Amino acid sequence: MASKESCRNELRLATKQLSDRCLHSASKWAAELLIGIEPDTPCSSSSSALPRPSGATPPSSALRHRLRLCAATQIASPAVATPLAGVSYVSTPVPSDDGPREGEDFYLLAKSCFDCREYRRAAHFLREQNGKKAVFLRCYALYMAGEKRKEEETIELEGPLGKSSCTNAELSSLNQELSSLHRTRSIDPFCLYLYGLVLRDKGCAAKAVAVLVESVNEYPWNWCAWTELLGMCGSEEVLRGLGLRNHWMKDFFLATAFLELKMHEEALETYKRLQLIFPLSTYIQSQIATCHYSMRELDESELIFEDLLRSDPYRTESMDTYSNVLYAKESFSTLSFLAHRVFLTDKYKPESCCAIANYYSLKGQHEKSVVYFRRALKLNRKYLLAWTLMGHEYVEMKNTPAAIDAYRRAIEINGRDYRAWYGLGQMYEMMAMAVYALYYYRKASMLQPNDARLWIAMAHCYENAPLSVPRDAIRCYKRAADCNDPEGIALHKLAQLHAELDQSDEAAFYYKKDLERMDEEERQGPNYVEALLFLAKHCKSLRRFDEAEEYATRLLDTTGPEKETAKSILRGLKMPSRISLMDIDHFTPERDVQF
Repeated sequence: MASKESCRNELRLATKQLSDRCLHSASKWAAELLIGIEPDTPCSSSSSALPRPSGATPPSSALRHRLRLCAATQIASPAVATPLAGVSYVSTPVPSDDGPREGEDFYLLAKSCFDCREYRRAAHFLREQNGKKAVFLRCYALYMAGEKRKEEETIELEGPLGKSSCTNAELSSLNQELSSLHRTRSIDPFCLYLYGLVLRDKGCAAKAVAVLVESVNEYPWNWCAWTELLGMCGSEEVLRGLGLRNHWMKDFFLATAFLELKMHEEALETYKRLQLIFPLSTYIQSQIATCHYSMRELDESELIFEDLLRSDPYRTESMDTYSNVLYAKESFSTLSFLAHRVFLTDKYKPESCCAIANYYSLKGQHEKSVVYFRRALKLNRKYLLAWTLMGHEYVEMKNTPAAIDAYRRAIEINGRDYRAWYGLGQMYEMMAMAVYALYYYRKASMLQPNDARLWIAMAHCYENAPLSVPRDAIRCYKRAADCNDPEGIALHKLAQLHAELDQSDEAAFYYKKDLERMDEEERQGPNYVEALLFLAKHCKSLRRFDEAEEYATRLLDTTGPEKETAKSILRGLKMPSRISLMDIDHFTPERDVQF
């Protein structure tokens, strides 16, 4: 891994260069990462006298404890092998900016116009400038002008959330100019990034990937380029064949790609390794919390998000994920506080709208929740999470067509969103279209194979009419049980299905496992009574009277008709010699007496 000082120097210069080229999102990301590097302390006694980066607060004691554990783990064990993880890190020199030129004043004016969203004016002032910075900003301004006009036409024709076939009118001219620069090898990494965007929008995905890889290899600090490249890596095989240089920025890309591809353990390991160099990085902290959320470790995720908000109280990025954590935990008061906080910070950020929508959803006010999800989508039409969660709200409102449309829009944005596939499966199952439901459930389970809920949904389709294929249902329930089904639905259904197929031994095995789970969780209910009753009868039929007596005695503590059945079983077990019907059949009848 690169040293702290080299990372610091690279990020300082990259932040300025990205900002000069109006790549504000990438510049902000680099600057936030820069203050995530802990200042060097010559000695422990003077560490308190050193100034801390402005806006950064020291991690809480809980976070410092996790950092120490992470460091100890990294030292004690080798890094987890990943398909692309580098062993050595190549130093990439930061290219110097264009020197002072005659048209520098025009560049400053164009940059000011760009910042004010006057894109065509910015391009106009740079029409006669030939420096690499000027060429990039002129082309980028034209691209943004085309995107702005495309968005306006879409709203005019279809409304703020409608679909439209409008395209960026500047793509053809930009493609012609940038491809010519690329052929003559007079293109810089920033124009390569823009060329990749143009190729992506024109549908040339493979060529766009190659150009973006070329861009990040030459200039790896442009996080926007990495993000666009990530959007075109739909599988681990594509990730393997990218041919990326072993710069330390590659690890940030890999960790994000692992998280996107549901390789949660690999993502978590990579982020913890990066945290050794960037221990104060709020970005890494939020991504680790997201990893834990994806792994259903909600308590750990919530703790990390709490630490994050203490160090960055006006943050809105990743607060949508935090609201999902609180929603899943049904932490109403904490979610209420978070929604109020982001509302006061910036109520017109998509993440803020999503957190507020989750708050209303948890309150059961689904109409208000949809209002805020729609507001989030008006701010960002490609906001994947809002489309998916809005589909869930329409399900609660029994608005099936709207739910299906929302889920389909989510899949169009990202076909790897298993929640949207699962939602479509639920919709078609509600409409009694089991074959279609199975198709969507299979898609979801391929993307999230360790989620027990998806296998249970598939099993339910196989179990019920019109399919009624109990053996396929059993296979799905077994997969759900192997995925640590938290609610124990799979074990109970396996027991029931085996009992219906007269497979008593298998049914008893699963009833016993389900009973052990309920005993551990100290839960009782209809499933508890059903398991005890079946096991009591089963053990009695096998002449295992002591076990039968134990299960029947436990049934006496319940209410309902099963209690009388338990008394009947116990009376039969307490007969003097416990003579079964099988034994009676062995008696030889005496010879009839003649009178």
